[in-house]
Amino acid sequence: MAPDATTRARLGVYPGSFDPPTIAHVHIAERAIAQCGLDRLDLVISAVTLGKTESTLSPRDLRVAELQRLVDGHPALAVRTTEHSLLADIAEGYDLVVMGADKWAQVLDVAWYEGVAGRDAALQRLPTVALAPRPPWPLPGEDPAADPPAGVEVILLRTDAAHHAVSATGVRAGRTDWRARPPQR
Repeated sequence: MAPDATTRARLGVYPGSFDPPTIAHVHIAERAIAQCGLDRLDLVISAVTLGKTESTLSPRDLRVAELQRLVDGHPALAVRTTEHSLLADIAEGYDLVVMGADKWAQVLDVAWYEGVAGRDAALQRLPTVALAPRPPWPLPGEDPAADPPAGVEVILLRTDAAHHAVSATGVRAGRTDWRARPPQR
C-alpha cells in the first residue's frame, strides 16, 4: 500500500558489499519489505567496507551498476551509495536496518568499538534491526552472545532455509546458480 498524504513512507536500509548480489540478498530484501511493511528498501554500498579488503572487492561503480540492473522495475527497491562505513551512520534516518546473522555477529564484536560501552552506544543509534538467519551464526535468544544490548530492537525475518547457505563468496567460487540475475523482460 502506498503512503498517503497523512502517513510517512516506511524506509529500510540493507547495507552490504553485494559482491556480487545473490539470490539470498534478493530473497532477504523481499522478505523485509513484505514482513516489515516497508515502502522502500535501499540497498546501500559504502565507499569503504569495514572488515573487507577493498583490493579484493570488485570496483564499487560496477557493483552499483549490477545492483541497479537487478532492482530496475522493482518499485520498492532502490540502490544508494554512502561515504559512511559504520552501520549506525548508514542507518541514520531509516526505520529499519536489514542484515544477516553473520553481519550481526560482526556488529556485536567489541573489537570494532572502544569497549562494550562504545559498542552499545553505537548499536543504540540503530533503528529496528531486521535479522535474517544464517546458520551457523546464532540468533538472539539462541545464544546470549547474540542478544542485543538494552534498547536495541531486533526482529527475525522469516526466510526460506534454502537461502541460508547462499553467499557471494560461493558465487565467486563458481556457484553461478546463487548469483542474482535481473528479471527477464
